[in-house]
Amino acid sequence: MAAETLYAELARQLNSIGALRRGLLRALPADCPSGPAATLSLLHRHGEMRMSRLSELLAVDMSVTSRHVAHTVDRGWVERAPDPGDRRSRLLRLTPSGTAKLRELHQRSAVLLSRQLAEWSDGEIGDLIGMLERLRHSFTGEPRERTGPPVGEKRPEHPEPSRRTGLPEAVPRRTPA
Repeated sequence: MAAETLYAELARQLNSIGALRRGLLRALPADCPSGPAATLSLLHRHGEMRMSRLSELLAVDMSVTSRHVAHTVDRGWVERAPDPGDRRSRLLRLTPSGTAKLRELHQRSAVLLSRQLAEWSDGEIGDLIGMLERLRHSFTGEPRERTGPPVGEKRPEHPEPSRRTGLPEAVPRRTPA
């Protein structure tokens, strides 16, 4: 087991990730701040759901979730539909316009990361992805399988590194050694 000082340093480094996250959030377009962006991402990942479930996944109060949903509905990115299981409730679902907006958000993030990590090798980036997945899995118990390429993009058969050109691309799946 790692020495206590290693865990303390790890905690310090993880706390500094907030600055990195804020940098990524600054790359979001003005019409889609972080709350609505998270709403789109969760609806894409989990599919249609009730507002209460979205509030749980966002880990925010229902009133905050309602504001995020209203923002996305007003822009046509999310629609509310009657829940067939309970007509008093509504299901939230991503629209094609919402999928397109989410694709734009992913592309913006990928371009920013490609600029900031231009000096990193593809192997270093792949290692970081694997370690972050493993860390998340250690805390959540979620499966470690990657979610795949960005929204609307298919994983190429033999991906060529495109970071140097600034074009976003999914990182190829690593096989365990």
